[in-house]
Amino acid sequence: MSATGFFKIIRPANAVVSGITAIIAYLIATGTIIPETILLLVIVTLITSAGNVINDYFDADIDRINRPERPIPSGIISPMAARGFAVTLFLLGILVAFFTPPLCLAIVLINSFILFLYAAKLKSMPVIGNAAVAYLAASIFLFGGAFAGWDALILMLPLAAITFLATMAREILKDAEDVEGDAAGGADTLPIRIGIRSTSRIALGFALAAAVASVVPYLRWGSWYLAGIVIVDIIIIVAAIRALPCQTPACVKKTRSTTLIKTGMFAALVVFALSALFL
Repeated sequence: MSATGFFKIIRPANAVVSGITAIIAYLIATGTIIPETILLLVIVTLITSAGNVINDYFDADIDRINRPERPIPSGIISPMAARGFAVTLFLLGILVAFFTPPLCLAIVLINSFILFLYAAKLKSMPVIGNAAVAYLAASIFLFGGAFAGWDALILMLPLAAITFLATMAREILKDAEDVEGDAAGGADTLPIRIGIRSTSRIALGFALAAAVASVVPYLRWGSWYLAGIVIVDIIIIVAAIRALPCQTPACVKKTRSTTLIKTGMFAALVVFALSALFL
C-alpha cells in the first residue's frame, strides 16, 4: 500500500469537480458567492471520494475484469484499507455538514446512505442502480441551492432534472460497456437483460429527454442561454446516437459515447454558470 493508492482510489479530479459544481450551484441559485461556500466544496469532495472508494471496495471482483488498473485489483491498496478509508471519509464529510443548514445536512445523510446502498446492492439492479447514480449527480445542484434555503433549492430543480436525465443516458451506456465484467460478477444490468442495442435506444431516449428539459431555463435566462445549451444538447444526442449500431461492449467503448456525454455535461455546467453570471 502507498499514499498513491489512497489518492488514486478517491478519483480526485471527479471528486473535486463535484465539489466545485456545488459552489456553482449556489452561484446559480443566488447570483453570488460567499466565503462559507467552501464548506460545500469540502463536503461534496469528501462524500464523493467516500462513494468512489466504497464502490471500488464492493466492485473489486468485477473490476478485475472491467478495470484491472484500479487500486484494489492492481494490489496498490488492500480491500480492508479501502473499507476503512471510505468510512473515514464519510464520517468527515458528515461532520463538516453539521456546520451547514439542516437541509444540507439532511441531503448529506441521505446521499451517504444511497452511496453505500448503491455500492453494496443497487448497482446490480437494472435501472434502479442507474437512477441512484443519476439522482446523486443531480442532487449536487439541490445541495448547492439548499445552502441558501428552500426557495433556492426549488430554483435548482430544472437543472437537477437535466442532470438526472443526461446521467441516466451515460450510466446505461456505461453498463453496456461493462457487460462482460458485470455478468461475471453476477450483476443484473439492463444490457444483460435486454441486449446492448435495445439499451442504446433507451439511452438515446434519456438523452432526448434531457434536451427537452434543458429548454426550461430559457424562461429564466433567455435566448443567449438557449443558443449555448443547444450546442450542448447536440453533443449529448450525437454521443448517444453513436452507440446505436453497437451489439458488443467493445463497440460501445470504441464510440466513446460515455466520454462525449460527460463532456457535454461539463459544457452544460459552463453554460449554466455563464448564464447565472451574465444573463
